[in-house]
Amino acid sequence: MAGVAALGFSIALEIAARRYGLPGPLTNQAKEVVFAPASGPLLYASMALMMVVLTWRERFVAAGAAIGIDVAFLLVRWAFDARVSDGHSFGNGALWVILGCAVVAVTRRTGRERVLMLKGVGLGLLLVAGRKTGDTWLLVTSKTRPAVLDPYVAIADHALGSPSWLAGRLVAATGPVGEHVLDWIYAQLAVAAVVVALYQLRNVAAERRFPRHHLVRTFLVIGLLGPAVYMIYPVVGPVFTYGTGAFGTGGEQWAMANLWPHTPPPVSTPHPWTYDGVTPRNCMPSLHTAWATAIFIHSRRAPRVLRFAGTFWLIATLGATLGFGYHYGIDILAGVVFAVTIEAALRSFDHGWDRPGIQLVTYGTVVFAALLASARFLPMEMAARPWAFGPLLVLAMVSVVYGYVRTARLWNPKAAAPARKTEPQLEPA
Repeated sequence: MAGVAALGFSIALEIAARRYGLPGPLTNQAKEVVFAPASGPLLYASMALMMVVLTWRERFVAAGAAIGIDVAFLLVRWAFDARVSDGHSFGNGALWVILGCAVVAVTRRTGRERVLMLKGVGLGLLLVAGRKTGDTWLLVTSKTRPAVLDPYVAIADHALGSPSWLAGRLVAATGPVGEHVLDWIYAQLAVAAVVVALYQLRNVAAERRFPRHHLVRTFLVIGLLGPAVYMIYPVVGPVFTYGTGAFGTGGEQWAMANLWPHTPPPVSTPHPWTYDGVTPRNCMPSLHTAWATAIFIHSRRAPRVLRFAGTFWLIATLGATLGFGYHYGIDILAGVVFAVTIEAALRSFDHGWDRPGIQLVTYGTVVFAALLASARFLPMEMAARPWAFGPLLVLAMVSVVYGYVRTARLWNPKAAAPARKTEPQLEPA
């Protein structure tokens, strides 16, 4: 059912994109079988996820085949002087291996072995499809939501001290090295998620089944639901609405003023602002923050090196989202609440809906809605009383995080956990 729903959703987005004369997620994914992929690292990360169902020997064969195919593609492009202007010169091999494993599963496997391999292929393809689907979602937001709410969020953000303006100046002070490091961390968030997911799925091949709950599910649900919020709360970000062109970006003729990152916008009555039909309305909530929060949560019970990596990635992602002017402070708070609420809902779905789980999901949803509504309807009051609204905003986010830590017993693995029902080794197809 989940696969059918995902396919139906992708077809709907394909049709929506075609209405604007652009390829949709299915077309973009099919093109990467031959043409240069948009993200080679993401395709190899997807292949790594797929390989959790393979034996070590099969993994070495698959990895070698992917590299060999990429080398062949590289030689052909070099022979025909085919330049890769937008994307990576590698990654096709990984996609070919994923599709090849699907063929092997159907033609050479039977019973439980076939189901397990197809689940691995589906897991790898879901990560890629999630990226393509998200890109199309963002296209739809830019075409269907001409008016943005940035002036409201920017004024409300005075309650938090306009952190994006402060972070923007700090990142600029680090110079090109700091900017490039943060930009790479920001762009490769999915790869970081795969590293944590691979640890969680490390025993799939031996146990012949997937764990009940893992990071990939949370990651994909965040990516699916987030753009739906963008449709009802369109925001493009401070660097575009108030940008000066820092870091090679900026709103140019569409900007309200050239203020970021040196001068926060003056407190005045906000109104919707008409923006271009290209820039995604992808700020509220900050999905990069939500994804980094999910990585942080799922790395808490991993080895120390992964715990440190999860913490570092969260901090660096927060620095990038604010420092590059992609998000306001309230976006960050909303992103954390969004991620924790989804994580709580998925955990409750897996372990059974008990009273604490229902209460936490309900409370997180209410806090998330309150954050969005306050920035839309109370921006002047928030800017006029930062001493009251600033702490309230932070405490609202912290209260949701605290509720999750208590409910999930995140830092105490030995504590009593909800009783699990005995389950078969392999879920029915």
